[in-house]
Amino acid sequence: EKNEREVGWNMNKVSIVVAVYKSEPFLPKLLDSICNQTYKNLEVILVDDGSPDNSGKICDDYVLKDNRFTVIHKENGGAPSARNVAIDIAKGEYMYFLDSDDWAEPTMLEDMYNLAKRDQAQLVVAGFYIDTYYEKDKYLTDNYVVEDAVYPDRESFRKNAYKLFDKNLLYTPWNKLYESKYILENNLRFPTTLWDDFPFNISIVRNVERVTVTSKQYYHFLRARAESETTAYRPGMYEKREEEHGWMVDLYKEWKVMDHNSMEMIARRYVERFIGCVENITNPKCELSSKEKRQEIKRMLKNPRLKKMLKLANPRSSYMKIMVLPLKWNSTLLTYWEAKVITFVKTKNTKLFTKLKVGR
Repeated sequence: EKNEREVGWNMNKVSIVVAVYKSEPFLPKLLDSICNQTYKNLEVILVDDGSPDNSGKICDDYVLKDNRFTVIHKENGGAPSARNVAIDIAKGEYMYFLDSDDWAEPTMLEDMYNLAKRDQAQLVVAGFYIDTYYEKDKYLTDNYVVEDAVYPDRESFRKNAYKLFDKNLLYTPWNKLYESKYILENNLRFPTTLWDDFPFNISIVRNVERVTVTSKQYYHFLRARAESETTAYRPGMYEKREEEHGWMVDLYKEWKVMDHNSMEMIARRYVERFIGCVENITNPKCELSSKEKRQEIKRMLKNPRLKKMLKLANPRSSYMKIMVLPLKWNSTLLTYWEAKVITFVKTKNTKLFTKLKVGR
């Protein structure tokens, strides 16, 4: 099997991995965007993760149309398990992970492959778009971009990683071309946890040496499901964010990178996500009583970590400078009402909420 893989790696092939679950309305657009890639030497591994809708059948149809496609039908086990099944059989020199309800620009793989080859990069990171739909055919686009850069060694990448974290370019798998050899030799897999993308990418960047960044954007992440982004309540979100912050701090300690820019980015990121966690509590779908919600917010405000991060963070926009005031004043009531206002805007006016979020 090793030999077959090594041969595969020499064939300049890119393995596309798509975990598919309940994405029937969006899947054809995604699969067409893979078929239309200007880079043709692909193997496309579709993993139907026990979809109850017609997603599995759509995958089968594409396998009949295009011999670069294969499909694996498995019992539902979540996106991480689906991606890991594909990693275990992928034969391409590089891997690319796409979500089944998004789509990609046609030159994405060609451009990123050429950069990987030019710099012998273990990781190529591109900009991307987030298209947030506030009506059926109307959406706002948010651009996530940093300038072109080549980091030929660990030190230069680690010193500059804060720029990529700051623009959300290191959290998700779908704006990256990964060298297969690097993933396999380090035995890296998606952990089977909620929000698995971030821990996977932390495991990737922890010891990565050669990283190339392009300012070009190719991938369209769709916030198209009204249910998903704007109205969902996530139990345990605060604990999860605290855990993620711990990973981030540990990573930077391990790297021995403690400069002001990196530390400020970590602090600001913490404060922004803290506000998101407070808003999560005032979500209409949270079943706590008003009194219980305020008690929970009071408990969160007592976290000594928050005080420390507020001192370090330097909010970029007037909007965020106002948002952090109730936290700085340690006021449960003001924080609660601020969160209720955010919830109101988020559920009643997605367009305005997106604009504010983009501008933060």
